[in-house]
Amino acid sequence: MKSTDKLKETTVSTKPVFTGKVISLQIDTVQLPDGALATREIVKHPGAVAVLALRNDRLLLVDQYRQAMGRCELEIPAGKLEKGEDPMEAAKRELQEETGYRCDKITHLHSFYTSPGFADEIIHLYWTDQLTAGEMALDEDEFIEVYEVTLEEAQQYIIEGRIADAKTIMAVYIWQQRLAKEAADREV
Repeated sequence: MKSTDKLKETTVSTKPVFTGKVISLQIDTVQLPDGALATREIVKHPGAVAVLALRNDRLLLVDQYRQAMGRCELEIPAGKLEKGEDPMEAAKRELQEETGYRCDKITHLHSFYTSPGFADEIIHLYWTDQLTAGEMALDEDEFIEVYEVTLEEAQQYIIEGRIADAKTIMAVYIWQQRLAKEAADREV
C-alpha cells in the first residue's frame, strides 16, 4: 500500500509553547485535505538510541526509576542523541555509560517513531553481542542497576508488566525472532 498526498496536512503556522532540556512543544495550525483548519500539538525530540546487547546469551537490562511512570522500569540501555551526534556512536556511548560494557561492532536493526500522533521522537535500535567489560559513566542524576536476563526471563517480565516500554518489548521480540531463525537455519 502506497501513501498518497491526498491525505497530507499543510502547516499554516507554528506557535512555540515550551522549550526544555530534552523536548519542546509547539502548536501547529494545519490545513486539512478538505481545506478546513485544525490544530496539532507536537512534541519535538532530538531522537534517541537503544541497544539490544547480549552477553553470554543473556540480555543486558538496566533498572531505573521513571518519574513519568512513578516506578522502576527494566529497559534495554538507551538514551537521547546529542545535537549532531551519529546514532551508531551514540548507541555505543549509551551502552558504555549505562552498563559499563563497550563494543566495537554494533549493527543497526531498525529505526522507529515512538508516538507519531503527537511526537517526532525516533529511536534507532542497535544489536551487539561483542561486549568488553569496562566502567559505567552515569550522568550525575542517573541511578541504575544492570541485570542480565535470559529470553525466558525477559518474556516473563513482559507478561508481569515489569518490562512495559515499547523499545524493550520490541527488542525482546526481535531477539526471539533471531533465535527462531537461527534454529530454523540449523535444521535446513
